[in-house]
Amino acid sequence: MDDLRKGHAAAVPPGAVLERVAIEDRPALVATFARAQPDAVLHFAAFSLVGESVARPDWYYHNNVLATLVLLDVMREHGVRRFVFSSTAAVYGAPEHLPIDEAAPTQPTNPYGATKLVIEQALPWYEAAFGLRYVSLRYFNAAGATERLGEHHEPETHLIPLLLQVALGQRPSAEIYGVDYPTADGTCIRDYIHVADLAEAHVLALAALEQGSRVYNLGNGLGFSVRQVLEAARRVTGHPIPAVERPRRPGDPPRLVASAARIARELGWQPKRPTLDEIIGSAWEWARRHPHGYATRCSSP
Repeated sequence: MDDLRKGHAAAVPPGAVLERVAIEDRPALVATFARAQPDAVLHFAAFSLVGESVARPDWYYHNNVLATLVLLDVMREHGVRRFVFSSTAAVYGAPEHLPIDEAAPTQPTNPYGATKLVIEQALPWYEAAFGLRYVSLRYFNAAGATERLGEHHEPETHLIPLLLQVALGQRPSAEIYGVDYPTADGTCIRDYIHVADLAEAHVLALAALEQGSRVYNLGNGLGFSVRQVLEAARRVTGHPIPAVERPRRPGDPPRLVASAARIARELGWQPKRPTLDEIIGSAWEWARRHPHGYATRCSSP
């Protein structure tokens, strides 16, 4: 189910049925659940831009909180009690200790993280009252591409696709937001995880619901600064990728690096594509074949 405000019909895999449904539309949800009779829900339908959430918290509370509660209510009405929730490392805010494990305090510094935390806090109560089983997956920075699927946002705000657009000649330069953070090179440090590794974690999480509810971090435990990502993109693409320094964006913590030891220990999950060159390389191959994202068909590199 997708209303395609952010998604693309061309990204739906062959054999899957796309239902054009907004999750806040209760009648449409009820009709879809009655027709499809799902036995589990994986929920990815959130707004997820930190800067936008600071400027428009109303959008984020309506979509990420109110619409999710509608979805949970429709699930309950149809006896669907298995739920995999796409959460975020933004629930931790600016952590005191790295790497971050799941026991770290949740102190979000922006509405995006705050709205995800609201749902995480609701889930144990829904489990106690209604028997809902859930796994909440706290993503760090999803990136990279598979052979068929890549990133395409309008407008684009994610670092790696923006760098690749410069390499493709679609932008004159990249932008670095904040060069005065308390890090080795002054730029933010983030934990990047390949989207295929992320997908594999969801398959494991869905199977693990039979063992009870839980929360997991999804990251590879390797922190890379914005400048390190920029240098890796230059190396992979062979393009100079000029960059312009800008002021910090509100709500961006200096460092976010995951400990994914819990999901490794309990579900056997390990990232198979952990390096920046692998992550950016896969995104670059997809971007070269799809220079205009899902607006164009695949072409030869």
